[in-house]
Amino acid sequence: MVHIRANFYDSVAANLVQKYGIVPHSLYPDAVNAESSSSMGRLITTKLKRDALRLRSLISNAASADELGKEKQKMLQEVHMMLTLMLGPPPSPVKDFTWAYYDKAGAFHSVTTTPKAFAEQLSTLKAIKTGSGWDFHKLFSLVHDPRNPYYRLLTVDYLGNVSEGRPITYVNVPMTVMKDACIAMLKQGIPVFFGSDVSKYSDSIEGIMDTKLFDYELAFNVHLGMTKAERLETGISAMNHAMVLTAVHVEDEKPVRWRVENSWSKERGDQGYFVMSDEWMDEYVYQAVVDPSFVSKEIRDVLKQDPIRLPPWDPLGALAD
Repeated sequence: MVHIRANFYDSVAANLVQKYGIVPHSLYPDAVNAESSSSMGRLITTKLKRDALRLRSLISNAASADELGKEKQKMLQEVHMMLTLMLGPPPSPVKDFTWAYYDKAGAFHSVTTTPKAFAEQLSTLKAIKTGSGWDFHKLFSLVHDPRNPYYRLLTVDYLGNVSEGRPITYVNVPMTVMKDACIAMLKQGIPVFFGSDVSKYSDSIEGIMDTKLFDYELAFNVHLGMTKAERLETGISAMNHAMVLTAVHVEDEKPVRWRVENSWSKERGDQGYFVMSDEWMDEYVYQAVVDPSFVSKEIRDVLKQDPIRLPPWDPLGALAD
């Protein structure tokens, strides 16, 4: 039902794919509101906040659990109706579709399957170059959050998108660990989903992300510097955009700059690609979704921990909202 690239995969997407499956983009193309979703987001947010006020009022007036349940069901149906009108009706996860396409060699193919079966086929893809099997259902999120202890599992209260679905958790690691995993995946030809604060020190037209892009302190003769932890604590920065790492420039075994694929059309950057300095990654990248085979057992074992629970408004949950 959802059309995502395999590298665009974390717990939120995993839950959707597990429940609804995947269809090719050509069969369920983006509606205008999907390509420019700000207005849709504002409308849905307004609807949900109005509904929250309505539920609070009912509780204040001693409404029964049955009455509250019926009201919430009605509210959810209205939200579903709004999304359907703006995005179009989604395909059934169990109804056959036929996809005809040409591969890179020019050979014609025709596939008839269901969205859920198609997702299952994709989950057994072979890693590029190595030929080893990898299951993108097992991908998980590394984060760099210096407010919290490293090598600990984190979660955000009430953050989730599917009832009884896979919980949204993050393995908190030093930035060097995250970079090493990203570089290892890129060396095998596997692009990497990452979450960052794209609004800081970036030029969306030229496609440049660099902490040296602007010198505000020189311009105003004031000190504006904060640590990454301080920016998170004060709400100055948060994960607000998802992109994909597609390549890295390494010198003396250290990353210098990264090639980023963005989703803001081919009119931005170089045909939709940005260049991100390694210093910018240090300061404004918070999350990378990685395959477990590209990290140590020590990192994988963190997934077995009971997570530290962050409050619902924590900036670490902003990208998954």
